[in-house]
Amino acid sequence: MFEEYSNGKPLPLETGDRLTRAEFERRYEAMPELRKAELIDGVVFMPSPTRYERHGRPDRYLSTWMGTYQAGTPGVAGADNSSVRLDLDNEPQPDDLMFIEPSFGGQCRISDDDYIEGAPELVAEVSASSASIDLNLKFHVYRRNGVREYVVWRVLERAIDWFVLRGEEYGRLVPGADGILRSEIFPGLWLDPEAMVRGDIARVLHVLQHGIASPEHAAFVARLGATAGKH
Repeated sequence: MFEEYSNGKPLPLETGDRLTRAEFERRYEAMPELRKAELIDGVVFMPSPTRYERHGRPDRYLSTWMGTYQAGTPGVAGADNSSVRLDLDNEPQPDDLMFIEPSFGGQCRISDDDYIEGAPELVAEVSASSASIDLNLKFHVYRRNGVREYVVWRVLERAIDWFVLRGEEYGRLVPGADGILRSEIFPGLWLDPEAMVRGDIARVLHVLQHGIASPEHAAFVARLGATAGKH
Protein backbone atom coordinates (compact mmCIF):
# COMPACT_ATOMS: atom_id res chain seq x y z
CA MET A 1 0.00 0.00 0.00
CA PHE A 2 1.35 3.43 -0.97
CA GLU A 3 2.12 5.96 1.78
CA GLU A 4 0.92 9.52 1.28
CA TYR A 5 0.47 12.84 3.03
CA SER A 6 -3.10 13.71 3.99
CA ASN A 7 -3.36 15.78 0.80
CA GLY A 8 -2.72 12.68 -1.32
CA LYS A 9 0.86 13.54 -2.34
CA PRO A 10 3.50 10.81 -2.07
CA LEU A 11 5.92 11.03 0.84
CA PRO A 12 9.39 12.27 -0.20
CA LEU A 13 12.29 9.88 -0.65
CA GLU A 14 14.75 9.72 2.24
CA THR A 15 18.10 7.93 2.35
CA GLY A 16 17.64 4.66 4.17
CA ASP A 17 13.96 4.20 3.27
CA ARG A 18 13.04 0.58 2.62
CA LEU A 19 10.63 0.57 -0.30
CA THR A 20 9.24 -1.57 -3.07
CA ARG A 21 10.40 -0.61 -6.53
CA ALA A 22 6.91 0.64 -7.43
CA GLU A 23 6.78 2.93 -4.38
CA PHE A 24 10.35 4.12 -5.02
CA GLU A 25 9.46 5.11 -8.58
CA ARG A 26 6.24 6.83 -7.48
CA ARG A 27 8.05 8.99 -4.92
CA TYR A 28 10.95 9.70 -7.28
CA GLU A 29 8.61 10.87 -10.04
CA ALA A 30 6.89 13.19 -7.53
CA MET A 31 10.25 14.93 -6.83
CA PRO A 32 11.27 16.46 -10.19
CA GLU A 33 13.91 18.59 -8.46
CA LEU A 34 15.79 15.46 -7.36
CA ARG A 35 18.58 14.58 -9.78
CA LYS A 36 19.61 11.15 -8.50
CA ALA A 37 18.20 8.44 -6.27
CA GLU A 38 18.79 4.70 -6.32
CA LEU A 39 17.11 1.63 -4.89
CA ILE A 40 19.75 -0.94 -3.92
CA ASP A 41 18.54 -4.20 -2.35
CA GLY A 42 15.33 -2.45 -1.31
CA VAL A 43 17.06 0.53 0.36
CA VAL A 44 17.02 4.12 -0.95
CA PHE A 45 20.36 5.88 -1.52
CA MET A 46 20.63 9.55 -2.46
CA PRO A 47 24.19 10.80 -3.02
CA SER A 48 25.43 14.18 -1.84
CA PRO A 49 25.84 17.02 -4.38
CA THR A 50 28.63 16.11 -6.77
CA ARG A 51 31.96 17.96 -6.99
CA TYR A 52 33.75 18.90 -10.19
CA GLU A 53 37.10 17.11 -9.77
CA ARG A 54 35.78 14.15 -7.81
CA HIS A 55 32.80 13.38 -10.01
CA GLY A 56 31.65 15.86 -12.66
CA ARG A 57 34.76 15.91 -14.83
CA PRO A 58 35.51 12.16 -14.60
CA ASP A 59 31.89 11.43 -15.46
CA ARG A 60 32.14 13.64 -18.56
CA TYR A 61 35.32 11.85 -19.65
CA LEU A 62 33.71 8.42 -19.28
CA SER A 63 30.61 9.49 -21.21
CA THR A 64 32.77 11.02 -23.98
CA TRP A 65 34.78 7.80 -24.30
CA MET A 66 31.69 5.56 -24.33
CA GLY A 67 29.71 7.91 -26.55
CA THR A 68 32.49 7.96 -29.13
CA TYR A 69 32.50 4.18 -29.26
CA GLN A 70 28.71 4.14 -29.58
CA ALA A 71 28.86 6.62 -32.47
CA GLY A 72 31.11 4.24 -34.40
CA THR A 73 29.23 1.05 -33.57
CA PRO A 74 25.74 0.63 -35.08
CA GLY A 75 23.55 -1.50 -32.83
CA VAL A 76 25.09 -0.21 -29.60
CA ALA A 77 23.34 2.37 -27.41
CA GLY A 78 24.12 4.08 -24.14
CA ALA A 79 22.99 6.62 -21.56
CA ASP A 80 24.09 8.77 -18.65
CA ASN A 81 22.31 8.69 -15.28
CA SER A 82 19.36 6.57 -16.40
CA SER A 83 17.46 4.44 -13.91
CA VAL A 84 17.67 0.71 -14.59
CA ARG A 85 15.08 -1.79 -13.43
CA LEU A 86 17.31 -4.71 -12.58
CA ASP A 87 14.91 -6.65 -10.37
CA LEU A 88 12.11 -6.00 -7.88
CA ASP A 89 14.53 -4.69 -5.21
CA ASN A 90 17.07 -2.86 -7.35
CA GLU A 91 16.79 0.23 -9.50
CA PRO A 92 20.23 1.85 -9.68
CA GLN A 93 21.02 4.98 -11.67
CA PRO A 94 24.52 4.35 -13.08
CA ASP A 95 26.73 7.26 -14.05
CA ASP A 96 27.19 5.73 -17.52
CA LEU A 97 26.05 2.58 -19.26
CA MET A 98 26.15 0.93 -22.66
CA PHE A 99 24.17 -1.91 -24.15
CA ILE A 100 23.53 -3.82 -27.34
CA GLU A 101 20.15 -2.72 -28.63
CA PRO A 102 17.40 -5.31 -28.13
CA SER A 103 16.77 -5.64 -31.87
CA PHE A 104 20.46 -6.51 -32.30
CA GLY A 105 20.37 -9.26 -29.67
CA GLY A 106 21.09 -7.33 -26.47
CA GLN A 107 20.08 -8.55 -23.03
CA CYS A 108 18.08 -5.53 -21.80
CA ARG A 109 15.10 -3.69 -23.25
CA ILE A 110 13.31 -0.34 -23.08
CA SER A 111 9.93 -0.56 -21.34
CA ASP A 112 6.74 1.03 -22.61
CA ASP A 113 7.17 3.74 -19.95
CA ASP A 114 10.77 4.44 -21.09
CA TYR A 115 12.84 2.64 -18.46
CA ILE A 116 15.77 0.33 -19.11
CA GLU A 117 14.76 -3.13 -17.91
CA GLY A 118 17.28 -5.89 -17.35
CA ALA A 119 21.05 -5.66 -17.16
CA PRO A 120 22.96 -3.47 -19.63
CA GLU A 121 26.05 -5.19 -20.98
CA LEU A 122 28.34 -2.51 -19.45
CA VAL A 123 27.96 -0.16 -16.49
CA ALA A 124 30.46 2.51 -15.40
CA GLU A 125 30.52 4.37 -12.09
CA VAL A 126 32.65 7.25 -10.79
CA SER A 127 33.58 6.49 -7.19
CA ALA A 128 35.36 8.63 -4.62
CA SER A 129 37.06 5.59 -3.08
CA SER A 130 36.99 1.81 -2.96
CA ALA A 131 35.02 1.99 0.29
CA SER A 132 32.00 3.43 -1.51
CA ILE A 133 28.77 1.71 -2.42
CA ASP A 134 30.04 1.16 -5.97
CA LEU A 135 32.53 -1.55 -4.97
CA ASN A 136 30.34 -3.09 -2.31
CA LEU A 137 26.55 -3.23 -2.54
CA LYS A 138 26.31 -2.24 -6.21
CA PHE A 139 29.15 -4.57 -7.15
CA HIS A 140 27.16 -7.57 -5.90
CA VAL A 141 23.86 -6.33 -7.34
CA TYR A 142 25.36 -5.84 -10.80
CA ARG A 143 27.07 -9.24 -10.67
CA ARG A 144 23.94 -11.01 -9.50
CA ASN A 145 21.82 -9.44 -12.25
CA GLY A 146 24.23 -10.21 -15.08
CA VAL A 147 25.91 -6.89 -15.92
CA ARG A 148 28.69 -8.37 -18.05
CA GLU A 149 31.31 -5.65 -17.62
CA TYR A 150 31.61 -3.16 -14.77
CA VAL A 151 34.00 -0.20 -14.77
CA VAL A 152 34.71 1.74 -11.57
CA TRP A 153 36.88 4.87 -11.56
CA ARG A 154 38.25 5.34 -8.04
CA VAL A 155 38.99 9.03 -8.36
CA LEU A 156 40.75 9.67 -5.04
CA GLU A 157 42.94 6.60 -5.53
CA ARG A 158 43.64 7.50 -9.18
CA ALA A 159 42.74 4.01 -10.40
CA ILE A 160 40.26 2.34 -12.72
CA ASP A 161 38.91 -1.16 -12.12
CA TRP A 162 37.34 -3.09 -15.00
CA PHE A 163 35.50 -6.26 -14.07
CA VAL A 164 34.24 -8.95 -16.45
CA LEU A 165 31.54 -11.45 -15.51
CA ARG A 166 32.90 -14.97 -15.94
CA GLY A 167 30.40 -17.59 -14.89
CA GLU A 168 28.89 -16.25 -11.68
CA GLU A 169 31.82 -14.10 -10.52
CA TYR A 170 33.56 -10.91 -11.58
CA GLY A 171 37.21 -11.15 -12.58
CA ARG A 172 39.48 -8.24 -13.35
CA LEU A 173 40.17 -7.36 -16.96
CA VAL A 174 43.93 -7.60 -17.47
CA PRO A 175 45.62 -4.91 -19.60
CA GLY A 176 47.79 -5.91 -22.56
CA ALA A 177 51.56 -5.51 -22.60
CA ASP A 178 50.95 -1.96 -23.86
CA GLY A 179 48.88 -1.12 -20.79
CA ILE A 180 45.63 -0.93 -22.76
CA LEU A 181 42.40 -2.43 -21.41
CA ARG A 182 40.29 -4.08 -24.12
CA SER A 183 36.65 -4.96 -23.58
CA GLU A 184 35.67 -8.59 -24.03
CA ILE A 185 32.01 -7.74 -24.67
CA PHE A 186 32.45 -4.70 -26.93
CA PRO A 187 35.35 -5.41 -29.32
CA GLY A 188 37.26 -2.24 -30.08
CA LEU A 189 36.34 -0.55 -26.81
CA TRP A 190 39.91 0.18 -25.76
CA LEU A 191 41.02 2.27 -22.80
CA ASP A 192 44.33 3.70 -21.68
CA PRO A 193 43.52 3.87 -17.95
CA GLU A 194 46.58 5.95 -17.05
CA ALA A 195 45.65 8.57 -19.64
CA MET A 196 42.06 8.63 -18.38
CA VAL A 197 43.14 9.06 -14.78
CA ARG A 198 45.46 11.97 -15.58
CA GLY A 199 42.75 13.64 -17.68
CA ASP A 200 44.43 13.24 -21.07
CA ILE A 201 41.18 12.77 -22.98
CA ALA A 202 42.95 13.34 -26.33
CA ARG A 203 45.12 10.27 -25.68
CA VAL A 204 42.08 8.30 -24.48
CA LEU A 205 40.21 9.01 -27.71
CA HIS A 206 43.31 8.34 -29.83
CA VAL A 207 43.60 4.83 -28.35
CA LEU A 208 39.86 4.30 -28.75
CA GLN A 209 40.00 5.24 -32.44
CA HIS A 210 42.60 2.54 -32.95
CA GLY A 211 40.20 0.10 -31.32
CA ILE A 212 37.33 1.21 -33.54
CA ALA A 213 39.59 0.74 -36.58
CA SER A 214 40.59 -2.79 -35.53
CA PRO A 215 39.53 -5.95 -37.40
CA GLU A 216 37.77 -7.28 -34.30
CA HIS A 217 35.57 -4.19 -34.15
CA ALA A 218 34.69 -4.56 -37.83
CA ALA A 219 33.77 -8.21 -37.22
CA PHE A 220 31.61 -7.22 -34.24
CA VAL A 221 29.72 -4.62 -36.29
CA ALA A 222 29.18 -7.23 -39.01
CA ARG A 223 27.81 -9.71 -36.44
CA LEU A 224 25.43 -7.11 -35.05
CA GLY A 225 24.26 -6.24 -38.55
CA ALA A 226 23.57 -9.89 -39.31
CA THR A 227 21.54 -10.17 -36.10
CA ALA A 228 19.46 -7.00 -36.60
CA GLY A 229 15.73 -7.57 -36.74
CA LYS A 230 15.91 -11.23 -35.70
CA HIS A 231 14.94 -10.49 -32.08
